[in-house]
Amino acid sequence: MFHLRTCAAKLRPLTASQTVKTFSQNRPAAARTFGQIRCYTAPVAAEPFLSGTSSNYVEEMYYAWLENPKSVHKSWDIFFRNTNAGAPPGTAYQSPLPLSPGSLSAVARARPLVEAQPNVDKLVEDHLAVQSLIRAYQVRGHHIAKLDPLGISCVNFDDAPVTVSSNVGFYGLDESDLDKVFHLPTTTFIGGQESALPLREIIRRLEMAYCQHIGVEFMFINDLEQCQWIRQKFETPGVMQFTNEEKRTLLARLVRSTRFEEFLQRKWSSEKRFGLEGCEVLIPALKTIIDKSSENGVDYVIMGMPHRGRLNVLANVIRKELEQIFCQFDSKLEAADEGSGDVKYHLGMYHRRINRVTDRNITLSLVANPSHLEAADPVVMGKTKAEQFYCGDTEGKKVMSILLHGDAAFAGQGIVYETFHLSDLPSYTTHGTVHVVVNNQIGFTTDPRMARSSPYPTDVARVVNAPIFHVNSDDPEAVMYVCKVAAEWRSTFHKDVVVDLVCYRRNGHNEMDEPMFTQPLMYKQIRKQKPVLQKYAELLVSQGVVNQPEYEEEISKYDKICEEAFTRSKDEKILHIKHWLDSPWPGFFTLDGQPRSMTCPSTGLTEDILTHIGNVASSVPVEDFTIHGGLSRILKTRGELVKNRTVDWALAEYMAFGSLLKEGIHIRLSGQDVERGTFSHRHHVLHDQNVDKRTCIPMNHLWPNQAPYTVCNSSLSEYGVLGFELGFAMASPNALVLWEAQFGDFHNTAQCIIDQFICPGQAKWVRQNGIVLLLPHGMEGMGPEHSSARPERFLQMCNDDPDVLPDLKEANFDINQLYDCNWVVVNCSTPGNFFHVLRRQILLPFRKPLIIFTPKSLLRHPEARSNFDEMLPGTHFQRVIPEDGPAAQNPGNVKRLLFCTGKVYYDLTRERKARDMVEQVAITRIEQLSPFPFDLLLQEVQKYPSAELAWCQEEHKNQGYYDYVKPRLRTTISRAKPVWYAGRDPAAAPATGNKKTHLTELQRLLDTAFDLDAFKNFS
Repeated sequence: MFHLRTCAAKLRPLTASQTVKTFSQNRPAAARTFGQIRCYTAPVAAEPFLSGTSSNYVEEMYYAWLENPKSVHKSWDIFFRNTNAGAPPGTAYQSPLPLSPGSLSAVARARPLVEAQPNVDKLVEDHLAVQSLIRAYQVRGHHIAKLDPLGISCVNFDDAPVTVSSNVGFYGLDESDLDKVFHLPTTTFIGGQESALPLREIIRRLEMAYCQHIGVEFMFINDLEQCQWIRQKFETPGVMQFTNEEKRTLLARLVRSTRFEEFLQRKWSSEKRFGLEGCEVLIPALKTIIDKSSENGVDYVIMGMPHRGRLNVLANVIRKELEQIFCQFDSKLEAADEGSGDVKYHLGMYHRRINRVTDRNITLSLVANPSHLEAADPVVMGKTKAEQFYCGDTEGKKVMSILLHGDAAFAGQGIVYETFHLSDLPSYTTHGTVHVVVNNQIGFTTDPRMARSSPYPTDVARVVNAPIFHVNSDDPEAVMYVCKVAAEWRSTFHKDVVVDLVCYRRNGHNEMDEPMFTQPLMYKQIRKQKPVLQKYAELLVSQGVVNQPEYEEEISKYDKICEEAFTRSKDEKILHIKHWLDSPWPGFFTLDGQPRSMTCPSTGLTEDILTHIGNVASSVPVEDFTIHGGLSRILKTRGELVKNRTVDWALAEYMAFGSLLKEGIHIRLSGQDVERGTFSHRHHVLHDQNVDKRTCIPMNHLWPNQAPYTVCNSSLSEYGVLGFELGFAMASPNALVLWEAQFGDFHNTAQCIIDQFICPGQAKWVRQNGIVLLLPHGMEGMGPEHSSARPERFLQMCNDDPDVLPDLKEANFDINQLYDCNWVVVNCSTPGNFFHVLRRQILLPFRKPLIIFTPKSLLRHPEARSNFDEMLPGTHFQRVIPEDGPAAQNPGNVKRLLFCTGKVYYDLTRERKARDMVEQVAITRIEQLSPFPFDLLLQEVQKYPSAELAWCQEEHKNQGYYDYVKPRLRTTISRAKPVWYAGRDPAAAPATGNKKTHLTELQRLLDTAFDLDAFKNFS
């Protein structure tokens, strides 16, 4: 006779843990009958064959036999048949004949002691059928749940012709089985304390759990514990119970949500507000999530949402003063703060208050969001990650995020998918987000069948195994229960969860819109729909929870609050946008109670610090760590540079970062391949060549008590990751947060974040941000996708006036220029200047976004080096690097003054030397393009009185810097001279992919730059 473990091994080529998981998730309904078998296997001493065998293995064997009797050894088939046929303990097992050449045939001839009854196979089949029925409800019960309050749901499940059926004949059962009692499997909780139920009751309980006003999608989750947790929350009988006090609180919250919208409609009937009518339950839903999360230890909630319902959320969730909201509807209101501001339904808010349900302090932050709906998703994630990082919340127990979505945007915008895929990455996870979808079942005027290809708008969440709870929003108690479960899920498993509030939009896209044009049948039904507040109030009155006078008094009380706030709002003559900040930086803008000085100290360092950082950068500060041979050569080269008091680009960056870490500034560098660097120049993370996943970050070994350095390769996303880093930079001004594009060209897939948040952030929301964008840029014949970071786009969005010459004699002119600009755009030509601009970003008394066009070929260019002397105390970032060669010694002899920026400088100097024109042509580099260095360029022009002026760039004429630089240079010199152009002709593509064409174009621009007669024909 084979031993059980041997037999099990032959039956299934899985590990023990895999087998347990497989059987646990798929065991049939007849599993309960295994209780009968345990009585046989318990006294193992009486059964020599079972001695030393775990009953779990017997149980697994039994499940295998139920599915296929031939899958087990003949002796086990006999044992299990005897057991099911009712053989008493001790007799079901037949001892085999002694092993001999003929023993196997003897075993094969063995017969059960108790012949299997005709109904044994039917019993097994019925139990399997019941298990299939239960599983069908768990998997597809949501398909027939009553989710749409309008009763006209257009969710299409044509991929599943038969979703779930209470027709027992479909599962091989018949009507006579309805009153038969079946044992329940361990994968359902519908029995409560009962282990067996009649089939009729099983079906009724499954209908109640999965087919009423809640539809649960979870069976795609590949974790047994999580599936069991959800089953227990929804299948346990009587689990969705609320006390009378909870019902009264829910009613009061519905009153506030509903009457707020009605008050705005009465007072400002012709104003757009993107009201919440049709989903008023959102307010109590959010408050329930926050209450439950606060109860579980969360004290900071960061939220993001589109414009629909934002004013209501600000008023009744964040608890913004009503008069501050109402005053924004005053057309005569003036803006007190600088900047353009934004419409009232885009603004954010930050507020710390007591949660009255838990009596705990809680901070709520609603991130401002433009009309680009889901654009705020990664911003919220980044801000949440930063707040968790700075308070040491490594598990997300104190800080959490809630994201609100519209159904059409959730399904239609790719940023939702990109953000979901950040949710479980080590350097990006926020340990679970609660997503709430306001499912109006329409996007502006577009029906769902035209807006998405999936049945639900929430199907994108399945990619990260997030459970999805669909709920009819006209059942407030069901909504509250689902929100409680969602908050508990996030607290328990620290993973994303989605609440889909299936509702409707009572008005059009906005209050001025006519929806009957495009959805006549839907809106005929909506016009007949009784508001959810009225429905729920009638229910509670009928239950005796409240009476009609109490309900009317609650309404009257809130209406009075609104009227009093409206009266106070008339005294608000000025809108202070600073009251609407979602990320205040207390203490940053003042020093000892006074505004910080508008100056910037030297960004240089002592030689000792530079040398120390260089030595660490060229070594491996961990013992017994084997690095790649090629990397050994790179580190050795770095060491030689340090000995020669010289830095290349990578070493300059290392020294800027390392010095800021010493000063307590956290640095976070993120993007595709940033750990090594796209061009294999950085190597901030070393990998042991002999030990898998063993790494070393030398930057974190520079100083005792230094700030941490975070360097993390990102997912292959620009939109999502840049939004995330922007949100991270919002949290604190005392951090240097950088995002590097793999190639500068690729920032265009993150253009929404750049256009809507980074460029106008301070103007729209008075919100400073110091994020740094590193964009590799340069024409090297690598084609149109790997050449241009599109500098023209960034320069076009700069807010300085090209026709106005500022007061060049103003004190601290350069710093004031920086303060007044919307962002800083630089293209450094030396590692030393790159070092200074990174340090200046933190040492400034304010924060501005910094756009840096970083090089590719200059990373290893032998002339692109800087000496320590350029980085010592007293040195600064050079906005302009003037000519310092022979031409500068005899400026009167200079025939042409070339202005340029970035890499092309080295092409120009090489050509000038080859043509022996070092005294006739001067070359001045503009390192900081915006804000434009009018003062320094005026000095350069005045220095060379006889020189004609030309701008030289390697980009095409309709791209690059020319259209930005030319008018400003002309303003600088009062239009006294023309500013000529030397460069490539206009083109549609940013670069050629043909190397020969590239070199031909380069030579042509060099010929133009150094042909002193080139511009005479245009004079």
